Amino acid sequence: MDVLEGLHLGDLAQSFSKMGMFPVFDVAYYIVSILYLKYEPGSVEVSRRSPVVSWLCAMLYCFGSYILADIMLGGCPLDYFQHNSHILLASFVWYLIFYCPLNLFYKCVAFLPVKLVLVALKEVVRTRKIAAGVHHAHHAYHHGWIIMVITGYVKGSGVALMSNFEQLLRGVWKPETNEILNMSFPTKASLYGAILFTLEETNLLPVSKATLICAFTLFMAGSKVFMTARHSHGSPFALIESWVCYLLFGSALGGAEEDHHAPAPPPPSSPVKSKEELSEGTRKRKSKKAE
Repeated sequence: MDVLEGLHLGDLAQSFSKMGMFPVFDVAYYIVSILYLKYEPGSVEVSRRSPVVSWLCAMLYCFGSYILADIMLGGCPLDYFQHNSHILLASFVWYLIFYCPLNLFYKCVAFLPVKLVLVALKEVVRTRKIAAGVHHAHHAYHHGWIIMVITGYVKGSGVALMSNFEQLLRGVWKPETNEILNMSFPTKASLYGAILFTLEETNLLPVSKATLICAFTLFMAGSKVFMTARHSHGSPFALIESWVCYLLFGSALGGAEEDHHAPAPPPPSSPVKSKEELSEGTRKRKSKKAE
C-alpha cells in the first residue's frame, strides 16, 4: 500500500484524464481513421474520380460519432463543423494520405512501428469520447441510463455505425457489413466502456472517473496495438461472450446440440418405371395425338 501511495497513481490518473487531446492525439485519430478509409475497396478510385465525395467520406470517418450523437440528442448534425481548426487539420491529413506525391505520407504512417503508436494514441481519444458522451447525456437525461449508454456507445463507435451511409456516398451498398449485426472489437469495447462509464456517472461503480479513464485507455490501447501488430481481427471478448451467450441464450454457440429431434428423412424418390410402363405411356400419348 505504501508503494502505491509513493507512486501517486491517483495523481497520475487525474493528470492523464485532464490531458488535452488537441492537436497531437487528434491528429493521430484523424490519420488512423483516414488510413482505414483508404484501405476500403474502391476508395482510391473515388478520390481520383470525385475528390468531394472522398473528402465527405473522410469527414464522416473523423467526425461521424459527433454527428450521430448530436442527431440523437436533438442537436444540429453540423454543429461540430464550427470547429474550423479540427476540420482544417482533418482535411490536411486527408489530402496528404490520398494525394501526397509518391504516396510518401501514406507509406510513412502505414509503416508498422509508426502505425502502432498512432493506433495507441487513437484509443486515448476514443476513451475520452465515450466518457464525454456519457457525461453529456447524464446532464440532459439525469436518470436515463439507457440514453447514457447509447450516447457513449455512439461517441466511441459512431464511425462504424455510419459505415453503410458512408458506403452509399462511395456508390457501394453492402448491408451485410452492418456493424450492429457484425460488431468489431472497437464497437463492442465502446459498448462495454459506455456501460462502465454510465455506472461510474451514476455512482454505482466505486471508482473515480480519472482512474476509469486511465484503466480503460490502457486496455484499449494495449488490445488494439497487439491486434494491429498481429494483423488480427478477432476479439479478446470472444471466449467470455461465447460462454455468456451459451448460458443465457442456449444455442448461441451455433449449436445443433440443442436439436433434440432427428432431422426429417429426405422424401422418397419416385420409383423407377419398367420398360413395359414406359412403352405403355408412349402408346397412350400416340393414341391421343391420333384422336
